[in-house]
Formats: sequence, C-alpha cells, structure tokens
Amino acid sequence: MTLSPPLNLNADGWLSPARHCPSPHCDDRPADEISLLVVHSISLPPGRFGGPYIDQLFLGTLNPDEDPYFAGIHQLRVSAHCLIRRTGELVQYVPFTKRAWHAGQSCFGGRERCNDFSIGIELEGTDTDEFTDEQYRQLTAVSRLLLAAYPTIIPERIVGHSDIAQGRKTDPGTGFEWGFIEQLGTKSARTKKKKNQTKK
Repeated sequence: MTLSPPLNLNADGWLSPARHCPSPHCDDRPADEISLLVVHSISLPPGRFGGPYIDQLFLGTLNPDEDPYFAGIHQLRVSAHCLIRRTGELVQYVPFTKRAWHAGQSCFGGRERCNDFSIGIELEGTDTDEFTDEQYRQLTAVSRLLLAAYPTIIPERIVGHSDIAQGRKTDPGTGFEWGFIEQLGTKSARTKKKKNQTKK
C-alpha cells in the first residue's frame, strides 16, 4: 500500500498536498480567533457524486442550465474551507486565515455568527448515506493538523452543521460516524452525548 504524504499547513492557511481552488466567497475574519470545526455534507446534484459542480458552486460559476436543481442555488455566495471527496481527495477553497461562508445563521455556546470563528469542512455525501473510509482517514488527518495548529479547537468543539443550525440544517446526517473523533485522542461532547442517548 502506498502511504499518503503527510499534510502540511503553511503560514497563509493553505494545506498541502491538496487541490487549491481559491473561492471569491470569503473575507477577513473579525478577529484572529479560530476555535470551532464544523463538519458538513454536500452533493450536487443531490445524491450524485463526482463531477465539477461543488467546485463551481463555491467558485460562483455554477450554470443553472446544467440541472434543474441548480436554478435555485446558482446565485448563492457560499463556500467552505475544504471538501473531502468520496475518494479522499482533499480540495481547499479558502485559507483557514480567512472567513469562509459555510455556516449561515448559526449559534454555538450562545455565540452567533459561527463563520467568524470556525473552519468548515464539507464531505461529499448526503444526510443519509454512509461516508467512505477514505473520507474518514482524510478528515482525521486534517482534524489532527488543525487541532495542533489552532489549540482553541479541541475535540469538544468539533460539531456538525446540524448542531449549530438546529432546525435549519441536518448535515452531515445520520450516516456520519462521530466516533472518528476518538482517533484524535479525546472524545468530544458530541460523541459522549450520542453514547449517553444510546444507553437510555
């Protein structure tokens, strides 16, 4: 088995090795704090994997004529810091030093506007499908690097989009295994909550 090269993070907030697709949908953070990691899921069109459409959405170049679903979203100005495709391919759209527009109306720990202090990572998938082993391996590698680079991101502050936008968002969904956080060395509050609910 060929081992993947280790991930690196440069001073400008870009990962390598990764495919870089700089998005215009970002701006300066209001402060230097980066203390939350938000996991999302996305597929375009919904339920279909591969293809260029996620890139195009985050770059603002999605053609509404390509699929009927795109008519309602092609004008959105959204982005995430990274996408992990089903194959484990890592794509980065926004450097971590910048504010990506991924969370929308959101709240964590009584604090709103989670984009201000969070990093958003998208997994190619749906709210109901299971994710691939390659995606979990890449997500674990990226998370380890981010926890080391930004000490205020602790496992207890790794959450899903559904956790910070309750009632509005459901991703990363029921197919996502929060147990991946245990590979980081500490169980998160999100994982503990899930286990406690299982015991009841």
